[in-house]
Amino acid sequence: MKFIDEVKIFAKAGDGGNGIVAWLREKFMPQGGPAGGDGGNGGNVVFVANPNIHSLLDLRFQPKILAENGEDGGKKNQFGHAGADKVINLPVGTQVFDEDTNELITDLSEVGQEVVICRGGKGGWGNNRFATASRQSPDYAYSGRPGDQRNLRLSLKLMADVGLLGFPNAGKSTLLSVISAARPKIADYPFTTLVPNLGVVRRPGGKHFVVADVPGLIEGASEGHGLGFRFLKHLERVRILCHLIEPEGDLIARYETIRNELTKFSDLLISLPELIVISKSDTVTESEQKASIKDFEKYLKKAGKSCVLMSAATKEGLESLLTQLGAAVFEAQTPDNS
Repeated sequence: MKFIDEVKIFAKAGDGGNGIVAWLREKFMPQGGPAGGDGGNGGNVVFVANPNIHSLLDLRFQPKILAENGEDGGKKNQFGHAGADKVINLPVGTQVFDEDTNELITDLSEVGQEVVICRGGKGGWGNNRFATASRQSPDYAYSGRPGDQRNLRLSLKLMADVGLLGFPNAGKSTLLSVISAARPKIADYPFTTLVPNLGVVRRPGGKHFVVADVPGLIEGASEGHGLGFRFLKHLERVRILCHLIEPEGDLIARYETIRNELTKFSDLLISLPELIVISKSDTVTESEQKASIKDFEKYLKKAGKSCVLMSAATKEGLESLLTQLGAAVFEAQTPDNS
């Protein structure tokens, strides 16, 4: 399924049905009086957060969302039927913006959350509503009110506990495939991950957490270079950042490059708790690589941080990594940290 995380649509609720002017014409009732019924209310446009929907792809081909109009009133004081609501299932984590004002209307961050985006118009009154002792033959009725309408922009931010980030080929997709049932594309060249992937990590005791893998970042990502910038927004919802660094070149420079891109993109991202991982530890053989890792560890220690050496291929250090991630997620979920 193609992953779509941003769409623009037009939504319109149903118009209210018109009230009508009618007169009761029954045998033996020569003076039946006014009998025009009320129009039915228009249907609402309702958005629902559905955990079984993972993309906005369907709305890419459905740019107009229209609820049903209310039925006009009938003779003999018959009320028109109300228009049916138009219910749209959206992925959990979808933000709904007013495209004209850029106002955030709602954030569908909870499973089953329902929001009326456009409210249907009220049905008009028939002439029977206006009959009084002094005005026994009203010859007018009210038209139905128009339903709300809006130009909307829907933006999906994936809901996950842990976000994997790093340069292309840092081993994020391989790690996700090892610790969960997710099967992202893995290959020996950069940018194999073109869209975010989610995986559920199941731990002893019935505990589990969700991990998101986004396309690799490069220098200038915050300015639109590469693929990662477009998907950085998905990391804003995570509780923990898991920063994977491949053990080659200047590790300090590689780490600072990614951190600088996060700083430029969002104050929220740079403030998230971070677990630093040196991936592909099974490939560390040269003395220069080992020295670079030691320099990096000293650099982190001065900043009050530490790192984990891990290989998804050999599973070296994997259990330690998962234990630390699980503990960090649990800590972030406690009331004091929420």
